[in-house]
Amino acid sequence: METDTRNTTGTGNGDMNGDAVNPRSIDFLLDIPLNVSVEVGRSRILVKELLQMREGYVIELDKLAGEPLDLYVNSKLIARGEAVLANDKFGLRLTDVISPAERIENLG
Repeated sequence: METDTRNTTGTGNGDMNGDAVNPRSIDFLLDIPLNVSVEVGRSRILVKELLQMREGYVIELDKLAGEPLDLYVNSKLIARGEAVLANDKFGLRLTDVISPAERIENLG
């Protein structure tokens, strides 16, 4: 006969040693790596055009010059901004951050 050794008297939010864990703490999430990308624009091309590409070929994108660039985190739109130079590297100065409520709404 097996005996159930699980702690059934606790609140269910402790760890294996019975120590209480703050259920609101999200510190364990802070070190999760995320994929960040900036999108300049998009275009659709034919396979024929792809095969004709050489150096100097120009692909017309759907955004106009001067329009904000889109910032995606794990493929979800998070913000928009403008391209800047930061220590000889490209950067993005955020000009419009999507509200947390909109981000949650766009998850589905």
